[in-house]
Amino acid sequence: MGIRKPDEIEKIRRACSICKKILLETSAILKEGITTLEIAKFAEALMEKERVKSAFYGYRGYPGIMCISINEEVVHGIPSKKRIKMGDIISLDVGVIKEGYIGDCAMTSFVGQIDQERKRLIDVTRNSLQVGLSKVKAGCRTGDLGWAIQSYVEKHGFSVVKDFAGHGVGKYLHESPDIPNFGVPGHGDELKENMVIAVEPMVNMGKPDLRILSDGWTVVTADGLPSAHFEDTVLVKKEGYEILTSAD
Repeated sequence: MGIRKPDEIEKIRRACSICKKILLETSAILKEGITTLEIAKFAEALMEKERVKSAFYGYRGYPGIMCISINEEVVHGIPSKKRIKMGDIISLDVGVIKEGYIGDCAMTSFVGQIDQERKRLIDVTRNSLQVGLSKVKAGCRTGDLGWAIQSYVEKHGFSVVKDFAGHGVGKYLHESPDIPNFGVPGHGDELKENMVIAVEPMVNMGKPDLRILSDGWTVVTADGLPSAHFEDTVLVKKEGYEILTSAD
């Protein structure tokens, strides 16, 4: 499992910084009536401006520049002519390639007014990412992170997605180790100093069960209830971590 050299870390840091910038600028254009394809085209223009390529386009045949997942869509929503409506919650997931290295991050936002339970879902998911990251340091295990995320989420009455996970980040979009959002403390792969990982809790309002739509990509909740998703790429340090996908 990849322990990164200083020059690799610097390249990943640059890719991640650009990735977060694109994610935040793209989230700022969300509004009623805009199509998810228009959102993706905006992100694509930013990628061209920043001289990076989409890490998602063509990955295992994925046809989109980025992933845009609405309401009960958990992850991997394909940009289309579907229009955003007032009250929608929208998960944006961006991955870029810069100098051969990956940056990857995601966030969930909303348009207009949303009910208190959807707001709570987004807040708990965002907070669960920080809870998971609080466990990150050299010598910890993936089960420590997963258990922390799962315990926090379930304490608030929601469920974690178990069919998809965070992952190592480097020259490829998904590298070892897997970073599940559930687990047992002291179990799983050991994290080592200078590993780079993406931690990405996906949290459902209802049950954790999923299904995949006929497009072969879009993952939705089986019960039709909303889902939220946040992701940061971080560098594992001897004590703690550094968020590489920082707003700076």
